[in-house]
Amino acid sequence: MPYVTAGLPDLNTTERILEALAAEGVTAVELGFPYSDSIADGPVIQNSFTRTLERGIRVRNILAMVARFRKRCELPLLGMLSFSIVHRIGQERFIGMCRDAGIDGLILPDLSFEEAPQTARMVQSAGLRLPMLVSPASPPERRRQIATLSSGFVYYMSVTGITGERRELPPDLVTNVRELRQTSGRPVIVGFGISTAEHVRLVCSVADGAIIGSALVRRIMQAEDAGQGPDAIVQTAVEAVRAWMGGLQP
Repeated sequence: MPYVTAGLPDLNTTERILEALAAEGVTAVELGFPYSDSIADGPVIQNSFTRTLERGIRVRNILAMVARFRKRCELPLLGMLSFSIVHRIGQERFIGMCRDAGIDGLILPDLSFEEAPQTARMVQSAGLRLPMLVSPASPPERRRQIATLSSGFVYYMSVTGITGERRELPPDLVTNVRELRQTSGRPVIVGFGISTAEHVRLVCSVADGAIIGSALVRRIMQAEDAGQGPDAIVQTAVEAVRAWMGGLQP
């Protein structure tokens, strides 16, 4: 499940990247909505947010792109964004806008557990999904409660902290994911820190999917910085994802 910053390097190229990833057979894509005061994102994704915001990318532009994309492709798209954006626009209004555009679900890293039930009901009523994040530091009972509120899948953070590429994944990841899948009875997708085909292979041996964000966003930005055009940038994204998916081959 690749993560793509919406509007990087521009929305037309983002749309082409989504189409190309759909052709590669990815399960879904996390579509990052740029935000100036990012909480869970590391320096790579924060940098991508700064670039897109400076170029004038806003929520309405992203949803318009999604609506165009949805007319041609059924690839599931999960909007990942700060709850501050949802709150500012209004929960009911924003969720309706996402539904109408063709967004399939929302991932809100900074949505508090106490506020989550109301949001979960609104999302469910709109026919969307709301995967919620479980941290390695979350106590067992809290993990169970979060999983109960989640829909679609449970998002397990491989590390406590911010997103970003890491050389090694925590040794307790396998045990934690197995326990979470067993106790929650829901699919578990792992994100944060995954950046190699070996990571994907390890994660998918115990989980239902792997999310790669910073490693892909970094490659897209590097291609842009090198002066590459849209065709080359799309190909860069495809080749990276293809290599990571190769970790799933027997």
